[in-house]
Amino acid sequence: MRLRKQRIAARLSVTAMLAAGTVAVLTLPATADPLTSPVTPAAEADTMTEAMQRDLGLSEQEAEQLLRSEATTRKADKALRATLGASFGGSYYDAELGKLVVGVTERSTFDEVRPAGAQPRSVDDSSADLNAIVEQLNDADRNAPDAVAGWYVDVESNSVVMTTAFGTAEQARDFVRAAGVERADVDIDQSTEDPKTLMNIIGGNAYYMSGGGRCSIGFAVYGGFVTAGHCGSPGTGTSSPSGYFAGSSFPGNDYAFVNTGSDDTPKPWVNMYNGYARVVHGSSEAPTGSSVCRSGSTTGWHCGYIQAKNQTVNYAQGSVYGLTRTNVCAEPGDSGGSFISGNQAQGMTSGGSGNCTWGGTTYFQPVNEALNAYRLTLVTG
Repeated sequence: MRLRKQRIAARLSVTAMLAAGTVAVLTLPATADPLTSPVTPAAEADTMTEAMQRDLGLSEQEAEQLLRSEATTRKADKALRATLGASFGGSYYDAELGKLVVGVTERSTFDEVRPAGAQPRSVDDSSADLNAIVEQLNDADRNAPDAVAGWYVDVESNSVVMTTAFGTAEQARDFVRAAGVERADVDIDQSTEDPKTLMNIIGGNAYYMSGGGRCSIGFAVYGGFVTAGHCGSPGTGTSSPSGYFAGSSFPGNDYAFVNTGSDDTPKPWVNMYNGYARVVHGSSEAPTGSSVCRSGSTTGWHCGYIQAKNQTVNYAQGSVYGLTRTNVCAEPGDSGGSFISGNQAQGMTSGGSGNCTWGGTTYFQPVNEALNAYRLTLVTG
């Protein structure tokens, strides 16, 4: 693997400064009106684009075009990951180009990328190589300094990025060296991130734990729903809907399966908190750069973009691996709630920094990992 020049990025946005200096007082929200019937496709599309206009600064036409383009991109991304194999160097959606950009380590594979409607580019490191660095850091995560918030693969820079508090870059470098990773293979990003699990103890609706606290439903599955693992341990009871945690993994992962009673009817919907629901069609993974929206019982429906994948996050309770990083806002109680891109389920809210007044960073647990772990089937419409 090539040696990169060490880069220390000291980026502090106005949003981050405001968020860092703000203490949010959280109150339990009023229960949302139940969704009793699916929304028509036309109305569903209208409400989706309205949220994207509000949160992403797009016009109605731009939002509609983005959704169409991303739907095509997801198919191309899945196909190219399989065909490129070891030469695959990561992919992301470029909104300006309106297409998928695919990194490849061998220029000879350019002709395999273009027929899929994607833009090839040469990169030095394969996706497998970068993920191997992440795994090596994961193996040493118990020795990570408290100032280090986490690390992830940044496909646009074709590098591994580690975020740490301002003034602690040398601590981060020492940790990288102690983990047996070349210091030049990890970019150090000094930031105000201080991720916390969003626990304030039909996707996006609230549910309550028997020991106290509230989280949000991720997605309906046959037999119950998936949510965040930090919301409850195996055997923990729930109400509204009533059930129990049949499986839970946290830290390491952050997913859980809640088994509900036969009187509860799983619906293939995500609450958009405006009287309508987004219908879930499947769980095809969206590439980095795609728009994504989140539903949660504290802050409702918000949208943003996928920034990175395979993020390791160092919570106080322990590290969680393989999360997806977004700039969608969230607050305590949104934990476990739905992340969806277009009509494709993406994951369940894990944690993050900031709030929905000033913005922030939020991570989600990919839903397909939970479905595979517990052999669950997503309820789709």
